[in-house]
Amino acid sequence: MLNLYKILFFLTTIIGTLITISSYSWLSMWMGLEINLLSIIPLLKDSNNMFPSESALKYFITQSLASSILLLSIILSLNLKEFFMENFQFLTLIMNSALLTKMGAAPFHAWFPEVMEGLNWMTGLLMLTWQKIAPMILIFYSCNLSMFFLLIILISTIFSGILGLNQISLRKILTYSSINHISWMLASMLYSQVTWMIYFSIYSLITFNIVIIFNFLKIFYLNQLFSSLNYSKSLKFSFLLNFLSLGGLPPFLGFFPKWLVINNLILNKFYFLSLLLILFTLITLFFYLRICFSTIMLNTKETLIYIPKKLNFKIFLINFISLSGLLICTLILNYV
Repeated sequence: MLNLYKILFFLTTIIGTLITISSYSWLSMWMGLEINLLSIIPLLKDSNNMFPSESALKYFITQSLASSILLLSIILSLNLKEFFMENFQFLTLIMNSALLTKMGAAPFHAWFPEVMEGLNWMTGLLMLTWQKIAPMILIFYSCNLSMFFLLIILISTIFSGILGLNQISLRKILTYSSINHISWMLASMLYSQVTWMIYFSIYSLITFNIVIIFNFLKIFYLNQLFSSLNYSKSLKFSFLLNFLSLGGLPPFLGFFPKWLVINNLILNKFYFLSLLLILFTLITLFFYLRICFSTIMLNTKETLIYIPKKLNFKIFLINFISLSGLLICTLILNYV
């Protein structure tokens, strides 16, 4: 049974984000973020989640702290801008730190894996995708080519690669993957908003595909994954290709936004940054490949009695679009 309160709070979560991204003043942007925060807390405090109270409380405390810092920096910048222009750079740094905390970028990421671990897959999908839109767009307004942003990009890609290596929880693996993609999105933001929009759309599509399969199979850990996928070879195949696409391997759609970001960075002579992004993303690609190879090669028992549910045709269609997307994009861009 679908609860009406979930629909209500889901809609107000969307409205909060839309208020934030369509506002003209910082205070109304802050107000939109608060509406978004207060609306998602009841969705986290759900009986279907594994640790509902814990996740909701951790998320609320972290986001409230970030909102308070953001509001403080907004008030100070409005009052001090005319008098102390040299302090304005410092206030921008505080404001960006609060927004990066809301988004879950490293080194402000400690709350993110812990909150994700207590959620079910559909609420987790909301946290991985939709909740990043408002902070990202606010960062656009104050994003400049500073040492602070370059450090955040590098720390996010390094932390996500190293911390994701020893995880057995699929939710934590997707969380560290998300932190890695945040670093690429911040790099795409430095020069082109269109590149960011393409990157975020494709990342959301691939994450949606993977989460839908996990939710369909009701699995949360690696050892469940190896045995669950044996019941359907087509499901196993589409799942593995989606993971490779998330890692950014060339035949798949996930390669396309990374290609655009690297192209942008190299055109603007950021050779060292693009090199480091590629090198540390190889670590995340390593644990994706480890999941794929283990799923293909490990000998797990198959039962002939169990008759699994067939995956929905719509899900297979979305998977097909995602996996053949690079070919479609290449053909369209060639003839447009």
